[in-house]
Amino acid sequence: MTVGNSRSLCGRGRSAAIILLMILFIPGCGEINTFVPPPPPRVTVTQPIRQPVTEYLELTGNTQAFNTVQLVARVQGYLEKVLFQDGDQVKKGQLLFLIQQDTYEAKLQQAEAQILQEKASLDHAQTEFIRFSGLLKQNAAAQTDVDNWRFQRDNARAAVVAAEANRDLAKLDLSYTRVTAPFDGRIGRRLKDPGNLVGAGEFTPLAEINQVDPIYVYFTINEMELLRVIHKTQIDPGEAERMKIPVSLGLANETGYPHQGHLDFTAIEVTPTTGTLLLRGIFPNSDGMILPGLFARVRVPVVGTQKTALLIPEVAIGYDQLGSYVLVVGDKNVVERRSVRLGTQVEDRRVIEEGLTDGEWVIVSGLLQAIPGNPVAPNRQSPPGASESTRPSPDEARERAR
Repeated sequence: MTVGNSRSLCGRGRSAAIILLMILFIPGCGEINTFVPPPPPRVTVTQPIRQPVTEYLELTGNTQAFNTVQLVARVQGYLEKVLFQDGDQVKKGQLLFLIQQDTYEAKLQQAEAQILQEKASLDHAQTEFIRFSGLLKQNAAAQTDVDNWRFQRDNARAAVVAAEANRDLAKLDLSYTRVTAPFDGRIGRRLKDPGNLVGAGEFTPLAEINQVDPIYVYFTINEMELLRVIHKTQIDPGEAERMKIPVSLGLANETGYPHQGHLDFTAIEVTPTTGTLLLRGIFPNSDGMILPGLFARVRVPVVGTQKTALLIPEVAIGYDQLGSYVLVVGDKNVVERRSVRLGTQVEDRRVIEEGLTDGEWVIVSGLLQAIPGNPVAPNRQSPPGASESTRPSPDEARERAR
């Protein structure tokens, strides 16, 4: 080996040693990376409140007109006039249709003339009966003549009564040529135009009128709820009808139950095919905004069931395959899933029958970040309207935050 090659090998050896030292000692000069867990998510929590509540039944039904009538032609004739515009508000007794009258006026005159004729026959028979009765006393007439004129008199008297009845019928038929509104309400479109023959031995509807002030709401209750309410209140449906229990109504586009009425009717039997009992409420509707046939949400209080109950905001309640639940923050700020049994809804709060006690902190905001078993950073808020007895003292709050 030559001297040049030896120097080259030595140079390469020194370079490799220097690189190895740098690899070994450079990491020791920097800081070692460590994992820092993120802070717990912030959530808003509040405590349940206690307040008196009444149990309600929340049912569904449909609105229906207070009165509905289909106007029909009760006599035969040509329809002469239609005296309204389709959809008008009409008053009781207002003339709506006029059917051909001349025929029925002539029949009335004919009936009145028949009365005059029968009365004349009666007067003649009465006169002859009196005359022959006098002649019989003088032995100047036979008994058969007296009996004959008595028969003629009685027959004429009956004919007068029959003629008067025919006159009354003729007057009635004439009145039927004027079709009037039976009550205040709103009339639909006309079903026959002027010039048509109506009432010709057939059912001829002319129009329909609805009275919607007040308005009915029909709804049903299933037999299990019915039996439970009867057992709890000891009030049968007939007695509930007489009590005029208040009923609240909400339409499909309304929040809550803004319309107030009362229970007006309960059916006398449960429908076997559906297992439900039909109920009816009545509501004022002076502005006519509630139309017949609308879907309705109905709320009825269960009489005598007012009690003090535990309530939480509706937004705090979750639902899964196991049922309804809430997320509770414990003493160490760890989230806990708590199954609950729900009661009636009171505005934006819900009654909790089981699963929760006073003084516990329920998550109402930040639910998506709250995972059962993990810690959170709670922002404790006192519920609006809570009494001092339901709010924790500052010492209790600090103790729970530890």
